[in-house]
Amino acid sequence: MSVAVVRSLGTARSLRTQQELEDFEQELLDQYCLAMAAAGITDGHISNERGVLFEFVHILGRPVWTADTSDADSYLSGLRRTGQAKSTVAGKARALARFFDFLISRYSGDIHALFDRVVDQPIDEFNRPANVAASGTTRIPPRTDEVQGLFEGWGEALPEARKYLPAARDYMVASLWRRVGLRINETVMLDVRDWHPELGEHGKLHVRFGKGSRGRGPKIRLVPAIDQVDDLLEWWLNDVRHQFGDDFDNPDAPLFPSERRDAMTGYCTRVGQEAMRTGLNEAVDRWLPDWNRRLSPHGLRHFCASHLYEKGMDLKAIQELLGHAWLSTSSRYIHVHDGHIEKSWAAANDRVVARYNDPPASDQIEDLER
Repeated sequence: MSVAVVRSLGTARSLRTQQELEDFEQELLDQYCLAMAAAGITDGHISNERGVLFEFVHILGRPVWTADTSDADSYLSGLRRTGQAKSTVAGKARALARFFDFLISRYSGDIHALFDRVVDQPIDEFNRPANVAASGTTRIPPRTDEVQGLFEGWGEALPEARKYLPAARDYMVASLWRRVGLRINETVMLDVRDWHPELGEHGKLHVRFGKGSRGRGPKIRLVPAIDQVDDLLEWWLNDVRHQFGDDFDNPDAPLFPSERRDAMTGYCTRVGQEAMRTGLNEAVDRWLPDWNRRLSPHGLRHFCASHLYEKGMDLKAIQELLGHAWLSTSSRYIHVHDGHIEKSWAAANDRVVARYNDPPASDQIEDLER
């Protein structure tokens, strides 16, 4: 039985060959990945961050601890020249910044002892990409009457659809984006068992694959089936879902299946995101052509937030419905159209007038003063 040799980064050692330098660099990257795993970051997110670091090291062409701000400048500008999206460039910059924070915090002493080199943070206030959510294109959704017209035309045309089942499915999933603001992946991953009509006044959807922050796994939440979603789900399950196959009463079957069947089970597979997007695009092209290629599933999520806000739902409730970790994120989803300020001002005046016209009874005043 042999004993494995475990190298410790906590003790500086002499590195004589190029291979030893490369091994040391690899150890630094591996230790960073191990730290992320210890923090509960998912394997997929760790793999993405690792890919960014390998890309940067390859372009750098020398040990990673020698990188400085000019190297980051060159790397980020090169990403933009290749046409990568602003959000992608910003994400890669954040990944680099996190790695070098880790390097400086944990191993700057070892690196200095070995190479007489002080590790710098290459991402600074000058080359750090601006806040993409704040500076990017704002997803202003269509007006309420436009969305209503889209879904009315879509729903009325379902009985005559050439392929009724996928048309009904696409209408149903888009209704979830419009009415309760589900993300597209959350919708894809719903199973039959995730609908709980017995919970609350309207029933609730158990979203098991919500978006977690910084790759910390799925964020679970219960979404109330408000705004007629309960009626739509009952229609879907009672009138449509069973026509896709005999697995309609299997709790683990996909709530929204595709037309393709699994070769082994014979049941329909789970519908993919691309099919859902195509269904929405075709409907928008037909019933809301001014928004062709402009209205996405995420755009309907923005519409949901704005519409519910205009109907009087408070921002905290919208945050919980959408599954946001921060209230500030939900506030960026709120887009009010012309006249909202005037209507809010009028409503506030009406409340003041009502308060003066309907003063509290004397016994209520006495209770308040006690």
